[in-house]
Amino acid sequence: MKKLFRSMQEGQEWFEARFGKGETFDATARSLHLWDMPALLLYINGLVDGNTITTLLTEMQGNTGRRDQEGDGAERFLSFFPYHAVSDVKDADELLTAILSGQAAFVTPEGYVFTIDIRSYPGRQPEEPDNEKVVRGPRDGFTENLIQNTALVRRRLRTEKLRFEMHKTTLNGKTDVAITYMQGAASEEHLAYIRERLDAIDHDGLTMTDKSLEEFLFKQRFHPMPFVRFTERPDICAAHLLEGHIAIIVDTSPSAILVPATLFHHLQHAEEYRQAPFLGTAVRSIRFFGAVMSLVLLPFWYLIATNQQYLPDFLSYIGPKDIGEVPLLLQLLIGDIGIEVLRMAAIHTPTPMSTAMGLVAAIVIGQVAIDVGLFTPEVVLYVAVSAIFTFAIPSYELSITTKVFRIFILLATALLGAPGFFLSMAVLFYYLCSLKPMGVPYLWPAVPFFPQAMLRVLIRFPMTADEPRPFITDAPNRDRVS
Repeated sequence: MKKLFRSMQEGQEWFEARFGKGETFDATARSLHLWDMPALLLYINGLVDGNTITTLLTEMQGNTGRRDQEGDGAERFLSFFPYHAVSDVKDADELLTAILSGQAAFVTPEGYVFTIDIRSYPGRQPEEPDNEKVVRGPRDGFTENLIQNTALVRRRLRTEKLRFEMHKTTLNGKTDVAITYMQGAASEEHLAYIRERLDAIDHDGLTMTDKSLEEFLFKQRFHPMPFVRFTERPDICAAHLLEGHIAIIVDTSPSAILVPATLFHHLQHAEEYRQAPFLGTAVRSIRFFGAVMSLVLLPFWYLIATNQQYLPDFLSYIGPKDIGEVPLLLQLLIGDIGIEVLRMAAIHTPTPMSTAMGLVAAIVIGQVAIDVGLFTPEVVLYVAVSAIFTFAIPSYELSITTKVFRIFILLATALLGAPGFFLSMAVLFYYLCSLKPMGVPYLWPAVPFFPQAMLRVLIRFPMTADEPRPFITDAPNRDRVS
């Protein structure tokens, strides 16, 4: 049997060299006694079965029981360790893989290393996040347990370069916040920015967890745009970590914060990567089209409906034949805001009643509103289509922001006509260009324009394509191929 280390102390130094000393809270090294023999226990917290390891070690912590055993540490360990799945380790790579896979390792005083298989991967019943559903793919999602969330990420990235920095924030809440990143891929400047902002939080508690933290980190104030991307899927989180992004996991929150993020990150969805590249590109193109149409469809239809002299004869059917007693602008505002009210009512309605409420709202109220003259049929059609386009936006935060901007453009169009439509679009474009959370342009790679990066945004390239890490992550090493 081969010794892996010269001593137990060397084993601990090896472990600290791989995972850092105090840099990642889930990498655990414990000194203990197996009866009268000192030993070092190494494991990843969250990947091992705590009840099993506690049961195994409880009766062996005393100083009696096996003093009469002879031989070196390896023979003594194997002679009395009461567990069937014990194996010796012959090289450091094998040991590292075993630990990252959820096994616990014991290092004897002489330097022999043994592993026991007590893996307990976290997971829930086949249940995926409601906001990020996919047709194919894993059904596990983040929970309100920070340890489980870090283990879900660790299970997908079995590398010693993955770091979980634990921070405690707020005075009374003392909320646990884990800064998650890949060493060598994440920008030290971005990490320093997040650490500084976390340390500067002087508040009694983060009652809204990740959303409260976003406002403290980026001083969001009254900006309507989301400055971070939220995800409840560990596979999306792991993919962004490999790209050089930083994830912030807050205890009691079932979602992770991903930074830095641009507008195009909010339009991505995991479904694009569960399909063939061609189909993924088609799905992504349709989603981009839906996002643009959700913003401009209602204002543009109002513009051409009130200025039908600009329409060619073959498009004359677009405008309403009879506007009715209620002004067209008021009809659009009532319809658009009414859809949002119905959405909120559906959220607050118990599940067995929500379907019935939707049928009543869609059929009875809509038809009656047309019959009594409150809405014209065209208004109901375009408001409904615009709402469907909005639902195609995968980011809930961005979809709400799009509705606000849509009303802003609609009011500007009603006030100034065609100049108001194009002026409001220019103002919105200038506003988006001015945003630079964490110093990253919000419209990158469109503004400033990076042709190759923009091509990767529009096209879902095959996984085998040699794509560097995004420029905005400022990764020390942009090459993803070893």
